[in-house]
Parts: sequence; C-alpha cells; structure tokens
Amino acid sequence: MTVLKSLSDVFTLRDGHAIPCVGFGTWQSQEGEVAKQAVKDALEIGYRHIDTAYAYYNERSVGLGIQESGLDRKDIFLTTKLWNTDRGYETTLKACQKSLELLGVDYLDLYLIHWPANDNVYDDPVKVNKDTWRAFEKLHKDGLVRSLGMSNFLKPHIEQILDDAEIPPVVDQIEFHPGYPQFDAVEFCRQNGILVEAWSPLGSGRVLSDARLQKLAEKYGKTTAQICLRWELQHDVIPLPKSTHKERIISNAQIFDFDISAEDVRMIDELPTFGYSTYSPYTLPF
Repeated sequence: MTVLKSLSDVFTLRDGHAIPCVGFGTWQSQEGEVAKQAVKDALEIGYRHIDTAYAYYNERSVGLGIQESGLDRKDIFLTTKLWNTDRGYETTLKACQKSLELLGVDYLDLYLIHWPANDNVYDDPVKVNKDTWRAFEKLHKDGLVRSLGMSNFLKPHIEQILDDAEIPPVVDQIEFHPGYPQFDAVEFCRQNGILVEAWSPLGSGRVLSDARLQKLAEKYGKTTAQICLRWELQHDVIPLPKSTHKERIISNAQIFDFDISAEDVRMIDELPTFGYSTYSPYTLPF
C-alpha cells in the first residue's frame, strides 16, 4: 500500500508521469453551469485530477471550470475518453482533436479508449482495437496526449494491445468498488505495469446502503462513502468519486486521516457480489 496523505499526493505511471491519487469524476454531471461549478468546486477544495469523457457530453463545461478556476493548466491532470463510435485510426485522431477543442486545452494528460470493441458490433474487433491504439500512439508522438490508457479493458483486450504496442498502456479504468472489485483484472494490470482507476467507486451510490459497510463507517467515525474510497486507495486503486454537491465533494476528499485495518480490508474484499452496473465489455451492444 502506497502511503498517501493528501489529494495532491501522486502515483507514478510507468511512463514517468505523475497522476494524483484521487480523481474527480464528472459522469452524469449535466453540461452547463452544473458541471462547470462542480469542477470549480473540486479544484478549489484541492482536487487536481479531473476525469471526463466525450460521451459525458460535458467536456465544454469541464474545460470552462478548469479555465475559471484560476489554476495553471500544468497543475491539473486532465483525462478524457474516446467514445465507441469513434474507434478506428482516422476517426480516433479526429475525435481527440474535437475533445481538445471542447475542453479548450492543447494537450491531454491521459486519453482512454472508453470501451473495447467486441463481436456484437464489429466483424474484426481485434483489428479495430489495434487500429485505435495506433492512433493513440500517434497522438502521443504528436504531443497531444501525454499518457495512454484504456477503460473497461479486461485481460484478453489488454493482451491484444500489448501484443504489438509500441507504447504500452499505463492506466486501465474499470468498475471497482466493494462488492465488485475485479481483483483478477487488477492483478493482471499490476503485472503489466498498468495502474488501475475505479469508476463508480461508490457503486453509483448502490453500495452506500449496505449494512456491513455502514457498520464499518460507524466504527471508524466516517461516512460509508469515505470507507469505500479509503478501501480503494489502500488497494492502490485511484477512486474517481463524482458529485455536484460541494459538501459531498469535500467529504469525499476527507479520506487521508485514517486507515482501515487489514482485517476490515479483508472483510470488504470478501463481500459477495452486489451493487455492480452489469455492463460487460464482452456483450456491450455499442
């Protein structure tokens, strides 16, 4: 477990770039004032890692939030994602340029393939994934993207990329929370120098009503959300909590003043499956 004491503490990616240990998620943050203000609030509180995606339809507002924060661009780690309809070589290059324009920035700290191609959508999904990755490598060489990664890729998909990648991925963002930790995927990523990020680190709120987690929260004098986020950090997984309410954004950052005991970590690890989204990269129909 990496010792982390604040939002500004970082993990070092295999490409040498530093990534803040907690990200601020923006999925379902409505385009316009809501998303912009949430990003501004997060940056004011101390977050320095902002995660969005073209498919969230809020890149413009996220960019405005960053610009209006008064912080230097170099002090913010910004991630966005390539949407499924833009997979492929030329379409990926164009999609990245579009995201850069919407965000109002001239480079991304991290660009992710949002979902791997699968047999439900493509005759040759492996070729599509490889072509997309070749475009990612060009974006990196052109200085538009500093670090490359993927989202929702599991072992078979990652192996496709590693098979002939010139620039290997450094991040995989997967669903990871109590009740759905996907430890096999996490371990495979670690063996290959890939840092894992957790989307839906609170199970989109589904795990917060779990009595077992609530009991632990009472034990530590914390909220159930803080227990989940701290558990993820203690697994060296970067949580990406999302909220548009300032008090919750603050609360989600208050996870550095306690440790969950090894015994309690194991208890959370061993919870039966619950609270997951049911999305699968093998069957996603788009």
